[in-house]
Amino acid sequence: MAVDSATALARKDVVGISQLDAGEIQLILDTAEELLEVAKRPIKKVPTLRGSTVVNLFMEPSTRTRFSFEVAEKRLSADTLNFSSSGSSVSKGETLFDTARNLMAMAPDFIVIRHPNAGAPHRLAEVVPASIINAGDGINEHPTQALLDAFTMRQHFGSLDGLKVVIAGDIRHSRVARSNAFLLRKMGAEVRFVAPASLLPLEVEELGVSTFVRLEPALEEADVVMMLRIQLERQKRVNFPSMREYFDFFALTPERLRLAADRAVVMHPGPMNRGVEIDSLVADGAQSVILEQVTNGVAIRMAILYLLAGGRSEAASDS
Repeated sequence: MAVDSATALARKDVVGISQLDAGEIQLILDTAEELLEVAKRPIKKVPTLRGSTVVNLFMEPSTRTRFSFEVAEKRLSADTLNFSSSGSSVSKGETLFDTARNLMAMAPDFIVIRHPNAGAPHRLAEVVPASIINAGDGINEHPTQALLDAFTMRQHFGSLDGLKVVIAGDIRHSRVARSNAFLLRKMGAEVRFVAPASLLPLEVEELGVSTFVRLEPALEEADVVMMLRIQLERQKRVNFPSMREYFDFFALTPERLRLAADRAVVMHPGPMNRGVEIDSLVADGAQSVILEQVTNGVAIRMAILYLLAGGRSEAASDS
């Protein structure tokens, strides 16, 4: 591995794609490309973050994102502390900032945070010296997911510029959709949102995307089709008659996928609800890159940690 030790992000935190410019996004993707090969080694570790401590502060449930960050941290030789709201002082009424102050007394170098409230990572970044990485804040943003999605697209198409990307499902409650829209537009892609009108965000026009209330016309000549689950836990009322009807009108089936470009790939940030937003034949089919997204998530999160640490020269040394 020959990651340039002079490279680093000129910022303390990664709290949103909206705050990154195209050059920073490109740097993260390029760095992840080189760090990806660590997973192919017999010993899947480099000493980049030896002596550094990362706190994983997850205030919402997570499987893929949390495990992906933990693997990334361990492959960079960091010491990790895993924190969840259940069983902690948060369940006794402690505020996020009091929790953070107590954690900072242990001198961590990074805090990876997932929180149900939009803007929580941004506020935390203003009051603690540790680098903050947003692992998802409410319905606002999920920057590392958008970066790994972009990385996966780039692997298949070489560039994001000019790609036609369909994002379909519960757009209103999706931080993944928002972060992807920010990133893909910055990198020159065309973004199409598809959802029932009740599941499109009110501010959708501000995102600069095309909107559709039917899947079929949006799929025409699409290069990427990203399906999103229905987030019932964030909905105060049901926004469609039934799951069966949703599948009939909005699910990605083999028949609908044939409307996309021949080279199209299928993506999903997980967790998937098979038989609701996606047919199993598509999820497990030849055009699916869903498991590649999981693999690439580790490389992207390694890249962010590496770059926030200042691209320490130890990362370049081979074991």
